[in-house]
Amino acid sequence: MFKKILVANRGEIALRVIRACKELQIPSVAVYSEADEHSLHVRLADESVCIGPAISAKSYLSIENILQAAKDTGADAIHPGYGYLAEKREFAIACQDNGIVFIGPKPENLALAGNKIAAKTAMEKAGVPVTPSSPGGVPTVEEAKVFANQIGYPVMVKASGGGGGRGIKICHDDEEMEEEFPMAKMEGRTSFGNDEVYVEKFLQKPRHIEFQILADKHGNVIHLGERECTIQRRYQKLIEESPSPALTPELRKAMGKAAVDAAKAVDYENAGTVEFLLDGDMNFYFMEINSRIQVEHPVTELVTGVDLVKEQIRLAAGGTLDYTFEDLKLRGWAIECRINAEDPSRNFMPSPGTITDFHAPAGFGVRLDSHLYPGYELPPYYDSLIGKLIAFDLTREGAIQVMRRALQEFIIGPIKTTIPLFLTVMDDEDFQAGRFDTSFITRYVPNEDEDDDDDDDDDDD
Repeated sequence: MFKKILVANRGEIALRVIRACKELQIPSVAVYSEADEHSLHVRLADESVCIGPAISAKSYLSIENILQAAKDTGADAIHPGYGYLAEKREFAIACQDNGIVFIGPKPENLALAGNKIAAKTAMEKAGVPVTPSSPGGVPTVEEAKVFANQIGYPVMVKASGGGGGRGIKICHDDEEMEEEFPMAKMEGRTSFGNDEVYVEKFLQKPRHIEFQILADKHGNVIHLGERECTIQRRYQKLIEESPSPALTPELRKAMGKAAVDAAKAVDYENAGTVEFLLDGDMNFYFMEINSRIQVEHPVTELVTGVDLVKEQIRLAAGGTLDYTFEDLKLRGWAIECRINAEDPSRNFMPSPGTITDFHAPAGFGVRLDSHLYPGYELPPYYDSLIGKLIAFDLTREGAIQVMRRALQEFIIGPIKTTIPLFLTVMDDEDFQAGRFDTSFITRYVPNEDEDDDDDDDDDDD
């Protein structure tokens, strides 16, 4: 096992990793920007190192600064959390070159996950169902229109290196393609340093289902069941649950096998997620592999009893998977709401500020992952996620009731949050019945089609 782990992240995920380290009796090192000097993860780690100013490019995204902090503190492993450097192949390679273990997938896995065209090609070879899409990058709008007419509109123009909902444009005809194609290329270039795009059939009103996978260094791969991630805004998830109310045992078995086949096809290691779209006829299609721990991992932990962060650390240290999905005996239902410092009534405008009122919900079936505390000054420089509220019960109806009660107890002020929106969703008859698709949230969110100027450093899709 490792002697010391540096946590290359901030906020609630940094806290989550530090807590796992404490339970494993491994000393932890927190890194922080000047804006995060008083953040809770800095207080709870065994050591802490300031790695730069508030701007992420000079702190949390600085490979040089983070590696220097690891060397100075004697850390022999780095956990990247999610967002920031978690999916950067260059960071994983730099860790290897400096004799430090990167707690996550291999650089080759990160490279493939970051190239959606290559990932889809690998899945096709492995026999995993994929949505109809161009066989490679599409360099011109004229070629994009030709292919779109071949498979039929609507289609999506997607940045090959995209993620977190960026670099995706939906086109319903040639006129929209003329307008949106260059926008997708520009977003790919500015956000990911790669303007390659491809065209993919747009499935209207699908469900978004993902399967958690674990893979050791010895060729063993398992899945830990699915998560329902359909309720989202602009490809950013808002509510997740496990299991999915849409899946039958037969469909779960088929999708789980496809997820394991996908991981084996690319010789995957450590924790990851295989994401699918499910259409109205219960046909599923591979979407992407997310090569890191997910924001929504707690719902899987609650229904399986597996600590995914501890497993990440154990597998990175060479541990073996000695159990299967069937051994887990899934129990109950878990629902997660992402609590963001945003105002849903004003097109999700960010709402930073000093927390003066704070009361965390508690009681049976409630879990809260958050770095907030009374008096904490929420900086305006980073992702708006301030907490994850998770409810658990033996049934889905019970989990909804626990979540409603916990949301009503949750007090965060004076900033605006997404709590009122989630209370509305919990009372929605279609949500309660499990009848929804990716367009669900538009019934409650005004001005959905307006441009969103949020700057999201930790976005997760």
